[in-house]
Amino acid sequence: MNTSALLEGLRFVDTFFPSGGYAFSSGLEAAVQGGAVKTSDQLAGYIEDLLRGGMSRREALATKRANRAGAAGQISVALAIDRTLEAAKLSRASRLASRQMGRQVIRVAADQIREKPILAAYCDEVETARAPGHLAITFGLTLGAAGWSQEDTAAAFLYQTAVGFVSAAMRLSPLGQHEGQRILGEWLPLIERISRDVDSDTAMSSWSPIQDIYAMRHGALEWRLFRS
Repeated sequence: MNTSALLEGLRFVDTFFPSGGYAFSSGLEAAVQGGAVKTSDQLAGYIEDLLRGGMSRREALATKRANRAGAAGQISVALAIDRTLEAAKLSRASRLASRQMGRQVIRVAADQIREKPILAAYCDEVETARAPGHLAITFGLTLGAAGWSQEDTAAAFLYQTAVGFVSAAMRLSPLGQHEGQRILGEWLPLIERISRDVDSDTAMSSWSPIQDIYAMRHGALEWRLFRS
């Protein structure tokens, strides 16, 4: 990857990017309130299970396939995987959160990376509700158009997701910055392995029942800090 491509893509990975991800815990808040996540070790296990069983064969796969579509300008491929991902995400709150963040990504990408017409075309599909616009899809399209590889794009997506969970955990529990960095560092080999090994040509699947249940329970919490 050349430096220009690296810098273009890093803007969309940085926590400074206005995706609104800080407002979502993806069910972690319900898991904390329900007693499933009380310690840093429990947090690590909870997220590692989600990365392995859920996101590796769902979002990571979708991000890789969207990356390839973005690089090749194949909008029909992106549309198909976007709709498959919509069906694979069981929690309504998770679907809406993913759509909101994805819409923010494609809006900025279409406006600022104008030499890649697929981004503007896909933004139009999302804005007119012909595509869900899930974050994994718009992120993959954008980084593919920027010149990132499938593996690097999947790794960046999973890393961004992991950072989001650590950030949410720091607001929900007595988890300090030093401990958060330790946990994040321990996840890096897993993120690298998933990003390398997931086959974008396989059928999408997911198995993270505990995390899916807590994501569904979030809307029924008596008090909430996060939107999902």
